[in-house]
Order: sequence, then structure tokens, then C-alpha cells
Amino acid sequence: MAAEVKKIAVSMRKRAGAGKVKRQKAVFLLIAIVPSFGGYLLFTLYPNILSIYYSLLNWDGLSEPKFVGFSNYIFMVSDQFVWRALYHNLLYMIVVPFAILIISLLLAYLLNNKPYRENGFYKVLYFFTNILSAVVVALLWSFIFDGSFGLLNGILELVGIPAGGYYWLGDTRTALWALVIPMVWGGVGLYAVIFMNAISGIPKSIYEAAIIEGARPMQILIKITIPLIRGVIRVCALFVVLGTIKGFEMIMIMTNGGPEGSTDVIGLYMFNMAFGKEYHNYGYASAIGMVLFVILVAAKLILDKYYPDEGVEY
Repeated sequence: MAAEVKKIAVSMRKRAGAGKVKRQKAVFLLIAIVPSFGGYLLFTLYPNILSIYYSLLNWDGLSEPKFVGFSNYIFMVSDQFVWRALYHNLLYMIVVPFAILIISLLLAYLLNNKPYRENGFYKVLYFFTNILSAVVVALLWSFIFDGSFGLLNGILELVGIPAGGYYWLGDTRTALWALVIPMVWGGVGLYAVIFMNAISGIPKSIYEAAIIEGARPMQILIKITIPLIRGVIRVCALFVVLGTIKGFEMIMIMTNGGPEGSTDVIGLYMFNMAFGKEYHNYGYASAIGMVLFVILVAAKLILDKYYPDEGVEY
């Protein structure tokens, strides 16, 4: 009888201990998940749902909102400024990520295969551009492109090319492409460092075997390095593409979409439509934001389809 009572007591203690462990796990999960999930609901999901509602309104943010249904979307189809901004986004989405990834990859490959003593310094130097804010970068390059005292015109004059006080950001023929340079300059450093770290993780024996077989540096880069860091390149490409589509801060500071709308992008057009001096149409701006959201999702799906994530084993 005493043995049975002892067994029951031990069983009850085990159940109590198991119940205590479950409660501790529940409390831990509650503490770990609820703040993050609550922040997601409050700062991501709720604003997006609210934007969908705003996109169906004619509202300036102050007066009584008027429900107009899909009128904002219908008007957007015939809005030539939206299509012009999307065209500029498309150009930037093709040129800027391609240039950033190619230059970053070449720099990273060069520094990893040439063991300079200054490699650590180069990492810091490349990453320095990412420490600077977009405002600082925009102001810096605005001075460089300035027609009166800009560094670019000064260099051209030194090499015998008469610039004649040319304003690179004030001409519709050059403003759009001039903005590509600071975008690439400001993005290369981060991805060069990422690629350097990714390449350094590739076993040296693979490169040694390729060199013994007579492979040239460019062949090693294309046939060995790039395939082995494919996953890293994919993630970087995703961030660069999505960042290029969404970004407008640098353009707003340097040209604000001018001259004559030649550098306008969809994010800047949406911002000016909501908070600009001439317009205060939150409903239409929200509709443009919904289109931008669809474009971002479509870009992500296209990248996943044509550049799938494939694991690599050394």
C-alpha cells in the first residue's frame, strides 16, 4: 500500500513538473512572439489595410473624406505622369542593380584573390559610403554635378574637355542618367563587403584545383565563384531591386523629379501627391502606393521564378 501511494506521489510530481515546464514554455513564447507580432500588426499590417481603404477615398487629409470606389485606380490608368514615373523606375531597376552587383562582385573577387595587406582597410573604405545617409550622399553629388563650381566640370576642364558651366542635373538629357552614378556609388560598398565575406568561405582547395587545370581568373569567377555564392547573389539582387523601386529620397533631394519630370519615379510622385505643395490627395496617393506594393510583390515573384534559391554544398 505504501509503495502504491509513493508511486502515485511520484507520478503527480512528474505531472506537476511537466505542467510547470509547459507553462514556462508558454510564457516564454508569449514574451518572445507577442511584442514582435504586435509590432507587425500595428506598424505593417494595419497601415497597409488602412491604405487600401484610403485608396477608395477622395480625401485631402483635412476635410470630410468622400468614398469614390475605384475612381482613383481608373484615373491612374490615364495619368501620363504615373506611366512616366514607372518608366523611370523600370530603367533604374535594370541599370542600377546590374551595375551595383557587377562592380561589387568584381571588387570582392579581386580583393579576395589578391591578398593585399590593405584588404581590411579597403573593406572599411568601401563600407564608408553606407555609413553616410542618403541626404549626405545626395548633397555631395549635387555639388559634384553643379555647373558653377562642381568637381566634375573641373575635372573635365583639366583633361581638356570644355564643360562650359554645364548643369548635369538641370538638363533633361543628362539628369536621369546622372542620378545613376550616386545610386551605384552609394550601394557598391555594402555588397562588395558581403561578397568578400561570401567568397572567403569558399574552400581554397577548389581554386587550387581549378588553377592546376589551367583555368584563367575570369573562368574561375564565372564557373566557380559565382555558382558557389549564387544564394548570396540572389538575396543581394532582391534587396537592390526592391530598394531601387521603393527609393526616392536621393532623387527628391537632388532634383525633386525635375527638370520637367525627367527624373520622377513612382515613389516620389506618390509622396508629392500626398504631401507636395500643389496636391494633397491622400486617396490618390494611397492608390499609387497600392500599385507600388503590387509591383514589389511581382518583382519578388519574378526573381523567385527566374532566379530560384538553390542550395550549394562544397
